[in-house]
Amino acid sequence: MSLRQPYSGPSRKLVLAFDVGTTFSGISYCILDPGSVPEIRGVTRFPAQEDVGGDSKIPTIVIYDKQGRFEAAGAEALDPRFEDDDDDTKWVKAEWFKLHLRPKTKSAAHVTEDIPPLPQGKTAIDVFADFLRYLFKCARLYIEQTHGNGVELWRGLQPSAEFVLTHPNGWEGAQQNMMRKAAIVAGLIPDTEGGRSRLSFVTEGEASLHFCIRSGSTSEATKTGKGIIIVDAGGGTIDISTYKQTCASPQAFEETAPPECHFKGSIFVTNNARRFLETTMQNSRFLGDVPHITRCFDKTTKLRFRNAEENQYIKFGTLKDRDPNLNIRSGQLKLLGQDVASFFEPSVQCVVKSVTDQLKASKAEISSVFLVGGFAASEWLFTQMKKQFGQVGLDVCRPDSHVNKAVADGAISFHVDHFVNARVSKFAYGTNVRTVYDPENPEHLARSGRCSRDLSGALMIGGLFDVILPRDTTVTETHEFRESYYQLGSDPSELNIISSPIVCYRGKTEMKTSSAQYFVDKEPNMYSLLCHVHADLSRVPKLPRMSTLSRSKYYAANFDVVLSLGLTELKAHICWQENGSEKRSPAELVYDPDIVRED
Repeated sequence: MSLRQPYSGPSRKLVLAFDVGTTFSGISYCILDPGSVPEIRGVTRFPAQEDVGGDSKIPTIVIYDKQGRFEAAGAEALDPRFEDDDDDTKWVKAEWFKLHLRPKTKSAAHVTEDIPPLPQGKTAIDVFADFLRYLFKCARLYIEQTHGNGVELWRGLQPSAEFVLTHPNGWEGAQQNMMRKAAIVAGLIPDTEGGRSRLSFVTEGEASLHFCIRSGSTSEATKTGKGIIIVDAGGGTIDISTYKQTCASPQAFEETAPPECHFKGSIFVTNNARRFLETTMQNSRFLGDVPHITRCFDKTTKLRFRNAEENQYIKFGTLKDRDPNLNIRSGQLKLLGQDVASFFEPSVQCVVKSVTDQLKASKAEISSVFLVGGFAASEWLFTQMKKQFGQVGLDVCRPDSHVNKAVADGAISFHVDHFVNARVSKFAYGTNVRTVYDPENPEHLARSGRCSRDLSGALMIGGLFDVILPRDTTVTETHEFRESYYQLGSDPSELNIISSPIVCYRGKTEMKTSSAQYFVDKEPNMYSLLCHVHADLSRVPKLPRMSTLSRSKYYAANFDVVLSLGLTELKAHICWQENGSEKRSPAELVYDPDIVRED
């Protein structure tokens, strides 16, 4: 494990990381002092929390009253008064709300029926913002009460504090955009360019890698020169990422395969148990107790389960609760171990398949698999992984007893240490274009009905995808990808603003850049709109031209669309030539989170 270098920034700074998980959330922070070695600290004390310790997390729950006013969150939301049957008309609980931010993929459609609906009148951004505001308050209280002169410390550092928010590997720009809006609504940052620059994002897989590196868990595995797989198994998602060390001092890593994200976290094990219980108790007096029995399973039996050959028990009632036909005696339900194993099976198989796919896709040979996240505490999941991959020579391990704190601590390490300097593109990125019609091209001839003339008089054919960045490309953080385009208008003022779509191709065809273009209608379900690049072209020269047909005047603006995809967040610029030198202007990425796309 390498030593962290002293902070070399010009002034003192506070960095806060919020890991908002599906079921539990945590906070880590670091006070950066010039000349001092940064130390990552965790918030280990929350209001109303019973257990205080190194792996402290709070439930990701928000309570509202019937008028939609915020009432409580975290451990305070577990107050018995919110569960009182007599008061069940007073309160509305929001839980698992993070999953309402998920990308609208068809493979995730099953999630809709598994997660509770949002409170009436609330959006996912509203609830996320309320929870971020609560975490911010918890961080303030902890720092003020823990550090000497804490109130003054917080007052001095808070206005310029920087934030890191974590999200699953499968979250994209639309989800980051919604999380940023929530952070602004919560008051973490102002809605200004400077304010938005104080917020950054990191995937849960990459944050977990940083945690494993800093805990020393990867030091032996990386000595072999082989790669490692990080499996972050959480409440809602299972995120799989693969990395290889490229430099030992200072330590640097790069992704060696496109990361994966699956909705198979531990809450889906609980949902499988609930459905089993509902079926089993369909015609019994215990049907109404299924929600309570499910909660008991979630808190006890699920965590203890490790042997499918032994009967398992759910303690849920009193000595008076019995039904021999249902295997209920003295308030305890007996289940076959094989039945409990079946609750886990979809998640276990998902992990096995995903790790196997990563082994095949990785550009480096893999030596070790690291299991982190709240679901990593499951002995059954861990032993099944060791059983599956131990026989092919992979070392499977859990790096720390406090697996719950990996992502929050790792998010701070991501900000401070920045070990990953190259990532792999998950999809092919490009845009929709037209090209000059070629009657000798069979592909063009077959689509001749869609031809039209542009202002220059040229016969053009549309429906093409122009690749800016191919899939499975290793991209460094400084690497830019660009393609040249032009826009025509009958008046120069028509060319002052552009809105260019950025499209993802999610299929298997190996696409190339340069002159290669692909007709979208060959695989229409494999293309989806990611966002639009909005840019101001008012400074771009508008060149006068003459139509070859009508001899009428028109104007052309030539520019490059430049994408930076090596960062954890997509960035775009517009570039053009002016008096022999390149000029550039930042572009705004506008997302539509409601688009339903294929995987």
